[in-house]
Amino acid sequence: MSEQNPKAVVLLSGGLDSATALAIARDQGFVCHALSFDYGQRHAAELQAARRIAEALGVVEHKVLPLSLDAIGGSALTDTSIAVPEEGGEGIPVTYVPARNTVFLSLALGWAEVLGARDLFVGVNAVDYSGYPDCRPEFIAAFERLANLATRAGVEGEAFRVHAPLIEMTKAEIVRTGTALGVPYELTVSCYQADSEGRACGRCDSCRFRAQGFREAGLPDPTRYRGR
Repeated sequence: MSEQNPKAVVLLSGGLDSATALAIARDQGFVCHALSFDYGQRHAAELQAARRIAEALGVVEHKVLPLSLDAIGGSALTDTSIAVPEEGGEGIPVTYVPARNTVFLSLALGWAEVLGARDLFVGVNAVDYSGYPDCRPEFIAAFERLANLATRAGVEGEAFRVHAPLIEMTKAEIVRTGTALGVPYELTVSCYQADSEGRACGRCDSCRFRAQGFREAGLPDPTRYRGR
């Protein structure tokens, strides 16, 4: 792949979905720049996973930006005094991080403008998800409009596109797609409360959706679980 290919900024958390989105962007011919955030999340294992995935999938550059979302709290993922739920429930769960995808995409947009990239990729999903408002197609469409209103590039007619290639997929479809594209899922960490070695709890929403995805895809689950 040459530098003549278009550039894209890909949000990379280190989990299954973002790794698949990165593989899709690469398969579509984009020169990929991956962006991760050290935002005060419960564990560092997902950032270690993001670094592994970025290397394995051959990104041009991988940035990890510090961002203290734990300073405002309000989520089980940034406040250890709030327990991670291990059973499904109604409404938006406490694992929702206030405005997280809005903040992440805004910083990705800024980097894209500096790079001369006009494409952003994010691995949000509105089918097998926990009810997060910033994982919906309406949010992605609204942010794309914002991107083209609030930037010099957008005002000068160089339109940004926000790609959410997984948004209408089931978790099984995501797993099949990523497997076909060679995503090393054994390197990813999806668990909300993984231990320091990246081993999953097997009980949180993210673990349940992930396990169900591999099961329904008919593929072996490479996830490392604690105590197994």
